[in-house]
Amino acid sequence: MKILRYEHQGQRGYGCLEEDRIRKIQGDPVRAGGTAGLQRSEETLPFEDVRLLMPVEHPRQILAIGLNYKAHIEEFQRIQGVFTPTFPVSFMIAHSALTDPGSQITVPFREHKTDYEAELVVVMGKEAFEVSEADALSCVFGYTCGNDITDRDIQKQDQQWTRAKSYPGFKPVGPWIETELDPSDLKLVARVNDEIRQKGNTGSMIHTVPQLISKVSSFMRLYPGDLIFTGTPSGIGPLAAGDICEIEIEGIGVLRNLIS
Repeated sequence: MKILRYEHQGQRGYGCLEEDRIRKIQGDPVRAGGTAGLQRSEETLPFEDVRLLMPVEHPRQILAIGLNYKAHIEEFQRIQGVFTPTFPVSFMIAHSALTDPGSQITVPFREHKTDYEAELVVVMGKEAFEVSEADALSCVFGYTCGNDITDRDIQKQDQQWTRAKSYPGFKPVGPWIETELDPSDLKLVARVNDEIRQKGNTGSMIHTVPQLISKVSSFMRLYPGDLIFTGTPSGIGPLAAGDICEIEIEGIGVLRNLIS
């Protein structure tokens, strides 16, 4: 099921995608404990009449995982010396970095190298602390696409990643949440101006989604609506003003944003 947030004639709400229409949903399904008890309205809207919003409203925490694909580690060593981590490299992202699918993203320093990064994003559906790998996926509401836009100059300068990845608009997510998905073997593609720049598969993750949730929950409590960016495969590259960047993940859809 594809769960989304929308704006229509000044009103905002949740809905589920049914072919070319959106069926309204009452309340916040992400924090309601799953899709089984969704309160669906009889009212639908034409898909073309709405503006899509970030599929999660006000996540409590945004966590990102770095260096989670071996090939990306190898290419990243050319940018900044790193080693293969035995425990997931985790860092927090500012809420103000989130932006909607279809929004325009302004790069603050055009003289800097600013890269796209295609990522699968986990949307938590239940509270999780010290959860086992076997139980980890039961705590997930669904999955969406994310673009972990990064200022490489600042990242190299700081030797840590939060500032380089937290500028306003640097974390578009969407276009919706897919709740019925196996995250273990999904194709990821990044396109810039219709040209494929990045290709990968979640099957190449060093730490799988269940492992990430289990290991992250060993040191922090996760809550419904929290977002986890799970890392990017190799093929990262620069963005420039005027570019249209698309992140497509098999089984979910396409996240598209204009760079300015």
